[in-house]
Amino acid sequence: WLMSDNMHHQWLLLAACFWVIFMFMVASKFITLTFKDPDGYGAKQEPLILTAVTKVEEVHVPEEKRWPEEFQPTGKAFSGNLIRQPLVHMERLELLRNVCRDTALRNLSHAAVSKFVLDRIFVCDKHKILFCQTPKVGNTQWKKVLIVLNGAFSSIEEIPENIVHDHEKNGLPRLSSFSDSEIKKRLDLYFKFFIVRDPFERLISAFKDKFVHNPRFEPWYRHEIAPGIIRKYRKNRTETKGLQFEDFVRYLGDPNHRWLDVQFGDHIIHWVTYVELCAPCEIAYSVIGHHETLEDDAPYILKAAGIDHLVSYPTIPPGITVYNKTKVARYFSGISKRDIRRLYARFEGDFKLFGYREPDFLLN
Repeated sequence: WLMSDNMHHQWLLLAACFWVIFMFMVASKFITLTFKDPDGYGAKQEPLILTAVTKVEEVHVPEEKRWPEEFQPTGKAFSGNLIRQPLVHMERLELLRNVCRDTALRNLSHAAVSKFVLDRIFVCDKHKILFCQTPKVGNTQWKKVLIVLNGAFSSIEEIPENIVHDHEKNGLPRLSSFSDSEIKKRLDLYFKFFIVRDPFERLISAFKDKFVHNPRFEPWYRHEIAPGIIRKYRKNRTETKGLQFEDFVRYLGDPNHRWLDVQFGDHIIHWVTYVELCAPCEIAYSVIGHHETLEDDAPYILKAAGIDHLVSYPTIPPGITVYNKTKVARYFSGISKRDIRRLYARFEGDFKLFGYREPDFLLN
């Protein structure tokens, strides 16, 4: 009877052990599924250590990719996208540094920090921010953000549209307005950023805005710049229609385009390279946003700059930042391969520095 009772206890103990092991396995699986990044499916996962459900205490990355102290999470709740944002931006900066070191691309990736570049950089001394203007990538909205931060207006909604680009009234000083020592101090110490976009799609946007729609307050694009391009680059001189995209591409891809650029003055900012506008290999930018991911990048930039509690980026209309591959292919469908290759040769630095793929229609 005693032996039977001992065996009964042993079986109960064994069953209890199996039950504990089974519950531990279920709990482990539940924890794994709960904290798995749903947007990272199929990609290599970076190890995350989450010590609370509502707060990210520490985000671990490999030592060589640890970001500067100012980009560390502040302890507020993050969405899945925002947790990954520092990694995305560090990878962009790492790519930029690698391409900048590529001697084969040096002529396409390096630009002197000239007055032309300093004129493109707007200053917010109150919050120690520098923003380099890159037209046709949502630049106007970022200027509104800085105008509010500088105190000229209390909210973005109050800013009249005609004031945004009026640099006598909008309260946005350019970096070129400071002395050499003050420029250096700001370049060394301030948070610096700019936004890029697929280079060819940006050129299409510039062409449509300046030469097709042509705002009434910018008549020189249609009446001065367009005729100058047509005279030099149109093959069929008997045509009387306005500037065509083919003319525009031929002008931009011409290795000798600079003699016309001098005549056009600062109006060329809408189509010159990001390298020429912002000198990314010479200036150590803190963040480089992408127009295609602006919904994620804009909140990250505001947070990284420490101003997310003061101002919000204006609402982005649905679909406006989506890369339109069909539109790009359609615009280039009537352009000769020779002219497209010459255009790509000029903008290759922008493609490589910021991780944009060479267009498919160039590979066929």
